[in-house]
Amino acid sequence: MQKFLFIAFLLVFTITKAQINTPQPSPQSTVSQKIGLSEASITYSRPAVKDRKIFGDLVPFNKLWRTGANGAPTIKLSDDANIGGNNVPAGEYSLITIPSEKEWTIIINKNPKLSGTSNYKQEEDLIRFTAKSETTANNTESFTMQFTDVTEGSANIEIAWEKTKVTFPIVFEYDSKVAKQITDKLAGPTANEYFSAARYYFETNRDLNQALEWINKSLEKQERYWILTVKAKIQAGLGKYKDAIATAQKAKELADKDEDTNYAKQNVDNIAKWQKLIK
Repeated sequence: MQKFLFIAFLLVFTITKAQINTPQPSPQSTVSQKIGLSEASITYSRPAVKDRKIFGDLVPFNKLWRTGANGAPTIKLSDDANIGGNNVPAGEYSLITIPSEKEWTIIINKNPKLSGTSNYKQEEDLIRFTAKSETTANNTESFTMQFTDVTEGSANIEIAWEKTKVTFPIVFEYDSKVAKQITDKLAGPTANEYFSAARYYFETNRDLNQALEWINKSLEKQERYWILTVKAKIQAGLGKYKDAIATAQKAKELADKDEDTNYAKQNVDNIAKWQKLIK
């Protein structure tokens, strides 16, 4: 039995080693494009014309086409987009088509793992729309999908093969994102950033007056018991025990409301400790 298993292992090993890696007739390609503040990418396979008649022959008109070779192309969106006038949420999808002489039906399908058209289900379509088909003067030998006419927030997705070209728009909203960045930057540091800076200065025994200034700025933006707890410690570190006790009492009240027993006990213990230090 062991001899049989050993021979079987050698046979499998020999077959595996004997496999020859050769160039693919329809190599896979990925094209990515930054559009505004977002990114879109398409992964697809690239068959060649090879002196064949493509559309209306190799690729029949008015029939579902995997759009290229091998598996259907996938399109990945970093943010919500508008494709061909239709809203598409961020995510990954399959992109397949129905070619005809004058226009194509473009289909974005929710299943990003379509092997072709065999496992396609129309009920999983997210959107369908039509795009005009154009005849080009030049021949595109290898099936090509690319982003063209890129602007601040839009581009065209172009499909080209043989002497046929189809384009349709993809748009990302960016203006509100830029406006939010401007608002956030002009507003200065956040409450958490002020809090982190103050806590670092306290824990590393640096300038406690500066730490107190930062912690107060944090509390101006949001009053939280964990921020008040650190403020009380900073005040105690400056010898301001009465102020520290008042701050710790407020921190305890807020911690009790939030049912955070650990912070509540920490402030009770600190109050007891600092009361003994008041002269």
